[in-house]
Amino acid sequence: MSGKRLARAGCLIGLAMVAACAGKSTSARAEHPSARAQDSAIARSNLPGARGVGAAMRISDSADARRKREDSISNAVP
Repeated sequence: MSGKRLARAGCLIGLAMVAACAGKSTSARAEHPSARAQDSAIARSNLPGARGVGAAMRISDSADARRKREDSISNAVP
């Protein structure tokens, strides 16, 4: 196989992989309502990495609040 054909085949395989994953949810844990309570309990514990879980939850909450503010602003403009 020549170099161009090999590169073309690699691109097609890559595009097929991206297309196969495009419709899936970005967060599997968002599907479970108890996941937030479980993460919160881990963040309050003395387990290794618990501070990281708490920090990630705060960052996620901040991003969600910012997204809601941006959505409300974009919906308010006539």
